[in-house]
Amino acid sequence: MSVARAGHTVSILANGLVLVTGGYGSGYLNSAELYNPSTGNWTTTASMSVARYWHTASTLANGSVLIAGGYNGTSTLNTAELYNPSTGNWTTTASMSVTRYYHTASILANGLVLVTGGYGSSSILNSAELYNPLTSTWTTTGNMSVARRYHTETILANGQVLVTGGYGSSSILNSAELYNPLTSTWTTTGNMNAGREWHTASILANGQVLVTGGWDGITAFNSAELY
Repeated sequence: MSVARAGHTVSILANGLVLVTGGYGSGYLNSAELYNPSTGNWTTTASMSVARYWHTASTLANGSVLIAGGYNGTSTLNTAELYNPSTGNWTTTASMSVTRYYHTASILANGLVLVTGGYGSSSILNSAELYNPLTSTWTTTGNMSVARRYHTETILANGQVLVTGGYGSSSILNSAELYNPLTSTWTTTGNMNAGREWHTASILANGQVLVTGGWDGITAFNSAELY
């Protein structure tokens, strides 16, 4: 890449290029660049309107990429912007209801983007909200049962969203819960065998979710479990 980055995002575009945005390098970054798998080369593209670290990036059905929230070195952000791969330009869109970073975002089957948890201006959040690409607006939806950051968010085959682990108000969590887009409500589900933050969660071809690794505040894990 053109600059060193951590806490950035990576998105695969419809044209096959890979968009990398923001993060922290020599400072907090607003820059973005594109990787071309055919040539193995990187090229810079237009910069975001503000620097962002631990934000989210979601590739929408229309091909645009929604960037939401993050931290700019001074404050937590609620702003959002859209990248247009056809023009290589950014445009601002509506802001989230609250500031967030260390949150998660997933695209639902109905095309809406679900954003959950994270850290706000002064506390860890249990709130969630939905972005509608057709109206360019955010609406709040049901709150999670507990506040979480450093958690995972996975779309299941039945359309529900599984959220696992993370750090809560005072401890690392082993709990998990499900979001139902049809009712806009959350229900708790079985706990993981260990509390985890900074772990990963991947949907398998058989519909199960593989959770790997993470941190419990003292030790990094090599363990894995299936939901």
